[in-house]
This record gives sequence, structure tokens and C-alpha cells, in this order.
Amino acid sequence: MSQHSGSEIDERSGPKTERGRRTLRKLLDAAGEEFGARGYHETAISHITTRAGVGLGTFYVYFKSKEEVFRALVADMGVRTRHALADAVKDAPNRLEAERLGIRAFLEFARANKSLYRVVMEAQFVAPEAYAAYYLVFSDAYRQQLSQAAARGEISKGDDEVRVWALMGASTFLGLKYGLWENDADVDAVSEAAADLMINGLAPRVKNGDAT
Repeated sequence: MSQHSGSEIDERSGPKTERGRRTLRKLLDAAGEEFGARGYHETAISHITTRAGVGLGTFYVYFKSKEEVFRALVADMGVRTRHALADAVKDAPNRLEAERLGIRAFLEFARANKSLYRVVMEAQFVAPEAYAAYYLVFSDAYRQQLSQAAARGEISKGDDEVRVWALMGASTFLGLKYGLWENDADVDAVSEAAADLMINGLAPRVKNGDAT
């Protein structure tokens, strides 16, 4: 599981000044903490602005509503996740190693960003289009990566669309259990077990005539 696409704040449509970008970043970070802790419906815009240290008027310079900042936060979470994974796998010698490193990086990212992970999970009910876009954008680049790896002979050829969604589904639930729910799990052991399943599958391995 590895990704890279986009920038955290789109320079084409976002603030044009460094100060504006910093303010937007503060608003998104504050929104992530508030939505993650309170949930969408219990969070007020004033909660976000208070945490960010800005006035209500400043909020409306950047966003029209609470729903708009929530949608922007989901998209931003997707970009941040992809950046974290891309950085983790950039030196991987092949696709299989990139997948192993990507799983580990994703679990670490989920554990370090629990509030944002909760926001993405809630988005399926609050902003289903943003929730779908979060995964669709991810899957497009991921599918290309698998196709290119197959062409290089690093992995077997197959239905990359199905493979991508199967791998993303596995990572999502691994993130829930070992990133969100269990803080004491050994991330290295979990990522190795997941990578073993990915690489070797469930079929028994025959060694010296015996299945293991």
C-alpha cells in the first residue's frame, strides 16, 4: 500500500500568500481535532475557530460552512496519508517491499492521527461523496502502480482493480484495529503478518513434502 498525489493545500485554488496558507492549515488542523473528538454534529464552528485561535470572520474567508470544512478536511487527510506512504516507500527496491513498508507506514500514520482517521470513518455518513472520493483518488494511483509493477515482473499479472480494493480494504481494517483501537500492538509484527498474507496467500506451503 503506497501512494503519492497532490499537495496538502492546492496552490491553484488555495490561499496565495504564506500567511493565508498558514491560517488555512491552522483551521484544518483545528477542525480535525474538534471533529475527531466531538463528532461532526456536536462540533460548532466556534469550537474550530477557538482551537485555531482565529475569529469567526476569518473562518468564513476560507469556508462557507461547517460541512465545507469537513469535506476539505477529508480531502486533506487523503493527501496527507498519500504523502506519508510515498515517503515511507520511496527507497523500496521492488513492489512487494513497497507494500510491506506501506502497510507499516499506514498503521503508524493511523496511530499518530487518530482524530483524522475518525473523521474519514464518519465521512461515509456525513459527506458520502467526499468519503468515496477519498478512496477513489487513492485507488486510481494505486492501480497504476500495480500495473507498472506487473509490467516490470515484480508481481504477477491480474485484475488490478479488484486487487487494489482488496488491499485497501485490508489496510483500512488493519488501521482500525491496530491504529485506532489497540495502541500496544507491535506494528512491525502486524505489518509482517499482513505482508506475508499478501505475498504468499492462504495456500499451504510445501516444505520437504509437508504443508506448513
